[in-house]
Amino acid sequence: MYDPDPEPVAMAAGESPCGAAAPSQAAVEAAVRTLIAAAGDDPAREGLADTPARVARAYREWFAGYRVDPHRLLDRSFGDAAGYDETVLLRSIPLVSTCEHHLAPIVGVAHVAYRPRGRVVGISKLSRLVDAYARRLQLQERLTRQIAAALDEALQPRGVAVIIEATHGCMTTRGVRQHGVSLVTKCWLGEFGADAALRRELLASLPCRGNGGRMDG
Repeated sequence: MYDPDPEPVAMAAGESPCGAAAPSQAAVEAAVRTLIAAAGDDPAREGLADTPARVARAYREWFAGYRVDPHRLLDRSFGDAAGYDETVLLRSIPLVSTCEHHLAPIVGVAHVAYRPRGRVVGISKLSRLVDAYARRLQLQERLTRQIAAALDEALQPRGVAVIIEATHGCMTTRGVRQHGVSLVTKCWLGEFGADAALRRELLASLPCRGNGGRMDG
């Protein structure tokens, strides 16, 4: 359904998720200089002089999800879907997150589906919901569950399914350095959790990725 309200819903600025005051710009830049020095370079050299300010700005963008209330994104729903009660599926939502263990990138796609119980949300809200939770320090397993739980709470549908497939920089650029490996996580709620045939039908609707083109339920 067309979404007439495309603006994100912000929470109070200047606070961290735990309610504490956010660090100042100067404190963030000082921390970046320390990390540059720890990496073995000189934070005062010409090419790095403006890097702390750039990183501070980048962090505000990368972690903008902390300033968005995902539940308020779903406050507005529609009851005029002409009795539609089959699966609503938004496939291949681009996803960029950050691993909380190494601060390395998580890059992939999310597939979000639900079976309405009379109400639907604008389709862009599903993408915004994914983005709001992804732009935080995350574990993919928790991210998958958070998206599903928020949609389930807001719409109280007959079922919710969230599938995420992503690559993890903490595995591809360090440690075992395994390239071409992706992690798949799934959360099935309601009818999707109870009905294996419904899960198979949903999985058959998804693009073939990884695992030899299979994504078993």
